[in-house]
Amino acid sequence: MYAVVETGGKQYKVEKGTTLLVDRLKADEGDKIPLRAVAFRDKEMVLGQGLEKVVVEAKVVGHERGEKIRVFKYRAKKTYRKRMGHRSELTRLEIADIKMLSRKPAAAAKEKEASDGS
Repeated sequence: MYAVVETGGKQYKVEKGTTLLVDRLKADEGDKIPLRAVAFRDKEMVLGQGLEKVVVEAKVVGHERGEKIRVFKYRAKKTYRKRMGHRSELTRLEIADIKMLSRKPAAAAKEKEASDGS
């Protein structure tokens, strides 16, 4: 069973227990956060309307900084040179659970009563 989740404008294929590095999220270490599923596959592929029932829960393992990226700008034959760099702020997530919710018990009970009454 796997799901494709979206966070920070990027998509990741995840399974239960997968650890992934995403753009910084506003959550504390140890928090559990839901992720939006874009696709889900158990026995069959679920896309579109069926994804409302899919719940992907992730645990925040920690916050990190990525590798330093250096950028150098210059103009040929001029004395213009500019060196810049940055490190991305990242969050490490561990996928705690992927589950497909069944129909609500109240709705199932009403349907059963309706079929018994006729």
